[in-house]
Amino acid sequence: MPQWFRLDRPVGVAYLALGIAGCTPSQPALAPAGLVTVEPGRVAEWVSRTTPARGAMHRFTWLYQDEQASKGGRGSVRIAPPDSLRFDFAGSLGIGKGTAAVVGDSAIWVVPERSVEELVPGIALLWAVLGVAEGPPAGARLLGLESEGKAAWQYLTADDTVTYVRSGSDPVILAAEVRRGGKVVGRTSMTMKADGTPIKARLSVPSVPSKLEITFYATVPTAAFPPEIWARPVEP
Repeated sequence: MPQWFRLDRPVGVAYLALGIAGCTPSQPALAPAGLVTVEPGRVAEWVSRTTPARGAMHRFTWLYQDEQASKGGRGSVRIAPPDSLRFDFAGSLGIGKGTAAVVGDSAIWVVPERSVEELVPGIALLWAVLGVAEGPPAGARLLGLESEGKAAWQYLTADDTVTYVRSGSDPVILAAEVRRGGKVVGRTSMTMKADGTPIKARLSVPSVPSKLEITFYATVPTAAFPPEIWARPVEP
């Protein structure tokens, strides 16, 4: 597994970058005031609300912008519950192709080796862009609250803070934020229908600064994918 792709679990930052829109050096925390210590079972309940219940292939368009350039294209993601995905993307005219397979918080393969780094330099925010929250790492301090249809929870380790906020019923919005050393690594917002069908997502990375916007235009429920989907493709 390429080392560049494997980040510490709490810092997995899925990076499909789209649109740059006013990233500032410091951002207010995503977590609302009033978070309190919660039991692992409570967090597991919130996470389970985001876990895929069915297999599906989602097709999308993507647009990335930073201070230097703008680019976009099309892609697809296949999700097999509870924790596996295959991600494929290509820029306009087929330039800049890449593909990766992920199980849980680990990349199984990435082809070409560094191709997905521009769009997906980590895992936790990649899942968040798809409307899925990861469970907490071992030993993390757990905070959370639920009120008026909104659940917010947070994982704190020595260096990292991962926050999720899930709100609404139709549509549902899952927001996520990863901080390292107090600085925002990435922040996502994903909007989906009540049944989990994705509509749109956004990822901002203040350090670049950059922004990625994803628009999902087709979802095909799929009970099972053929084994070759998960096999590492031959590199050109």
